[in-house]
Amino acid sequence: MTSSPAVQDAAAIAREEKFHARRWWILAVVGLAQLMIVLDSTIVNIALPRAQLDLGFPNSDRQWIVTAYALAFGSLLLLGGKLGDIFGRKWTFIGGLIGFAVASAAGGAAPNFAVLAGARALQGVFAALLAPSALSLLTTSFAEPKERGKAFAVFGAIAGGGGATGLLLGGVLTSYLSWRWCLYVNLFFAAFAVVGGLLLLTNPPRGDKPRLDFPGTVLASAGLFAIVFGLSRAQSEAWGSPATWGPLTIGVLLLAAFVVVEKIVPNPLLPLRIVLDRNRGGAYIAVGLTFIAAFGLFLFLTYFLQQVRGFSPVMTGLAFLALPIDLVLGSAVANIVLLPRFGSRRLIVCGLLLGAVGMALLTRLGPDSGYGLGVLPSLIILGIGFGFVVPPALNSATSGVDFKDAGVASAMVNTMQQVGGSIGVALLSAFAAQATRRYLSTHAHGSSPAETAKLAATHGYIFAFAISAGIFVVAAVLCGALIRKHPTPPARSAVIKTSPPKDSVLTA
Repeated sequence: MTSSPAVQDAAAIAREEKFHARRWWILAVVGLAQLMIVLDSTIVNIALPRAQLDLGFPNSDRQWIVTAYALAFGSLLLLGGKLGDIFGRKWTFIGGLIGFAVASAAGGAAPNFAVLAGARALQGVFAALLAPSALSLLTTSFAEPKERGKAFAVFGAIAGGGGATGLLLGGVLTSYLSWRWCLYVNLFFAAFAVVGGLLLLTNPPRGDKPRLDFPGTVLASAGLFAIVFGLSRAQSEAWGSPATWGPLTIGVLLLAAFVVVEKIVPNPLLPLRIVLDRNRGGAYIAVGLTFIAAFGLFLFLTYFLQQVRGFSPVMTGLAFLALPIDLVLGSAVANIVLLPRFGSRRLIVCGLLLGAVGMALLTRLGPDSGYGLGVLPSLIILGIGFGFVVPPALNSATSGVDFKDAGVASAMVNTMQQVGGSIGVALLSAFAAQATRRYLSTHAHGSSPAETAKLAATHGYIFAFAISAGIFVVAAVLCGALIRKHPTPPARSAVIKTSPPKDSVLTA
């Protein structure tokens, strides 16, 4: 016997109220999973010099340990978000956690470069399944503007500061255990998150499962891969080489075809209405360009501190600690205090300009620069800037999204973050490598070979920091033009009425 509409509505409201009452537990579980994902974007950076020495791979291959993770992650995120919408976010969340842990164990035990790079790519595959489910669970848990601001301040601080925290944790593990523990540590994060997910989340059946867009999936994944691969080739080839512009051209054409396909297929992987919203599109741009610049900071400043200044892995991690501390402070002030008063546009633009200033200050570095005057001021400014950008952008990117689109909208945020990171590593590595080679070709008969190598490497890093500063300026201009001054988030009652959660309900 079928229940009456009134009984069904009452049951839906009861499920929603139970879900709402436990929302802070969701934040804890989701935050733990997000921390594990973001840590792995940078924790290996600290371990990379030791891993390179242990496994014996050349400098030309080292970027792939970072890029393999970010590339697999970014190119498959839209697919991961859609799978969450199809099969329910509990099982994609838990499945992603388990797969990520298995891949981490394989990477930690890697006997050579190929296995390590393959394990990092496999980590990215399962992270692409996990991350959209985590963010969409958070998105559907907090709809009231005030609580949403607090939740996204916490989540944004994890998303932005987890990278720098990973550098510190990586330094400790590399120095006192082994670089391999930078991968093994994920087993502990995943275990706690899996237990929390199994105890708290349920996955009720859905009556309107969307279908998978196979053409869109292939075009988007192949296009993103081709672009990042082309940029990575620019590190060893000239920009005019077919090995560089060939994949870049193919990638652009594939992504253009993806846009055309998304307009005509009945169940698009990325409904274009999501990205064509001005606030959401501006937020995606802010996240993508911020992480292009930020990954350059983590990679090149790590190598500057360890190989030029002679810092140990632990000291390098401690050197970065100012960034997450200031990011957490900036996130709290931005999302809780300033966002309701000034709106996201002013905060995001201000944060991007602070990022430009922080990167510009790093261009003053030299082989003998001290930490206190040469590095610390930039990290403080960048931390505050990231805090002003990331949480408001995450909030704007997922605010007002229909429940049926929550998975793909959340996936798009993570896509911009991870694709931005992989593009940033490849692009800035290419610029830095070419600047280093130019310096060596014009200073071959200068100081001693060791001193010349340090000067050349520093010159390459400085050039990358200058490019990053320019990227921040471009992002500020674009976001200032796109994002409206005071977007109005939907009231919680409207969200409950129109789109009650279907697969994010907690058990009693």
